[in-house]
Amino acid sequence: MAEYARPETLVSTQWAADHLNDPKVRLVEVDVDTAAYDTGHIPGAVGWNWKQDLETSIERNIASREEIEELCARSGISNDTTLVFYGDNNNWFATYALWLLRYYGHEDGRIMNGGRKKWIDEGRPTTTDAPKHPRAQYKAKSPDPSVRAVRDLVAEAIQRQKVGLVDVRSPREFSGEILAPENLPQEGSQRGGHIPGAKNIVWSQAVNEDGTFKTADELKQLYQGQGISPYKEIIAYCRIGERSSHTWFVLSQLLGYPNVRNYDGSWTEWGSCVGLPIERP
Repeated sequence: MAEYARPETLVSTQWAADHLNDPKVRLVEVDVDTAAYDTGHIPGAVGWNWKQDLETSIERNIASREEIEELCARSGISNDTTLVFYGDNNNWFATYALWLLRYYGHEDGRIMNGGRKKWIDEGRPTTTDAPKHPRAQYKAKSPDPSVRAVRDLVAEAIQRQKVGLVDVRSPREFSGEILAPENLPQEGSQRGGHIPGAKNIVWSQAVNEDGTFKTADELKQLYQGQGISPYKEIIAYCRIGERSSHTWFVLSQLLGYPNVRNYDGSWTEWGSCVGLPIERP
């Protein structure tokens, strides 16, 4: 992993296994399937529900600073805890949780390469027992706007040349043929298509068959081959922000791009707003 720009942000399943009893490390499982954690998880890992823990309950928004402080405190997480996130679907919501904690200033967040599937495929131990970590004290920092794109910023950014938009959805979503993945139709939008000027680089192109990330050289070729270079301001988006957080992680952490934002409003917001431009092939 030393080939990556920030190799410390990615750990192997073996590294996670070696640190199961390390009081300075907390494993956190965040799955698309919110029931998966209860069927078996890494011993000692806490489970976060992305719908309940990472979003506000009324208005559509990410969890507030106060909600993140409470979530970490009850999970036994302090400001100096090393957080290792993992989950199903090649770590979709694991990278989303890392991105969100980075937004609130937690610097030592890492991803377990290969996620939940790789751990299980290797025959490593799982348990259905809920961990009992003592409550901790946690103080989140002020939000860091450099990692997050909101609608108005995106609308302004597409008018400038040195901006690279990455639409990480499937080609059928990008073209407007469908409004959401076939297996996740419940959160769609009013219109189909993509943000003008966006490049369609599907998130899954960044990983191998076992869910581990491709090499730095392969990743550079994938993104720079379509004009997504480190010399641009990069904004990644998908449907609700979780797949694009995966691309945010690749670009900002593995490749070290200095200016990468995740647009968590993504297509469900853009494709439903009055007056925002939409492009179709």
